Amino acid sequence: MIAGLNRLIEVVETHLDDDIDVGGLAVDLGTTEYHLRRMFSSLAGMPLSEYIRRRRMSVAAADVLGADDLLGIAVRYGYGSTEAFGRAFRSVHGVGPSDVRRDGGPLHTQPQLRFRLTVEGNTPMDTRIADRPAFRLVGHAARVPLIHEGANPHIKAHIASIPATEHGRLKELSDTEPTGLLQVSADVDPDYREGSELTYLHGVAVTADSPVPDDLDAIEVPAGTWAVFRADGPYPAVLQTTWAATATDWFPSNPWRLRPGPSIVAVLDRAADFSTASCELWLPVERE
Repeated sequence: MIAGLNRLIEVVETHLDDDIDVGGLAVDLGTTEYHLRRMFSSLAGMPLSEYIRRRRMSVAAADVLGADDLLGIAVRYGYGSTEAFGRAFRSVHGVGPSDVRRDGGPLHTQPQLRFRLTVEGNTPMDTRIADRPAFRLVGHAARVPLIHEGANPHIKAHIASIPATEHGRLKELSDTEPTGLLQVSADVDPDYREGSELTYLHGVAVTADSPVPDDLDAIEVPAGTWAVFRADGPYPAVLQTTWAATATDWFPSNPWRLRPGPSIVAVLDRAADFSTASCELWLPVERE
């Protein structure tokens, strides 16, 4: 995976003024575009699309400081107008191309990334692989923005809006793994961009042939393999740390890759104030 990500960086550098076929590169590397994008965003701390934009504007700055006209530079980097190019340039450097041409700066350069394998993984990860038949996730769903760190206030507000009696009703519907009340994230942006919208469902898992009450939302989950990670500690920090560790430690060390599908958190036990919890993180996977 590390070699594949570095190959991706090389391709980005040679196509800064051209379209980048991430899907084709993923096939050449023996993986999928979905997995490649998710691993990049987890390890780089930014979406692949954001990195490409920052690198393009970093290299474009040298052209802006030259004698070429701004429209020609804009077209060279894939923008149809100086206005569109100027917006992208300003979002990276904080000033417009004309300001840089006049004053020489300021410029905020995005260095070329290089992924290196470091010796970590000194803390064993409590993991199991589960092959599951098709099942359904049923409950109450809402569209919320993705937030990488800390509690998501939009999710908290959604859960708070569900009557307390509804939690007991949902638990009674649960009849398959993952068991108990579940926190489900679906339709997540492949680049894992902070602020992008996802579907959050507060509900339970039921077998594929279980009827779904008319007042509940449902997500159909096809048969497949899941990597299940146990997490114990301060909540939600322990979950976010465990998710990060899957990218830095587990996936690079095991012959599995992410496949499209919802990620599921099953809360096995928790403190009364939810300050600590024991959870399982379910991620859909397939063999490399």
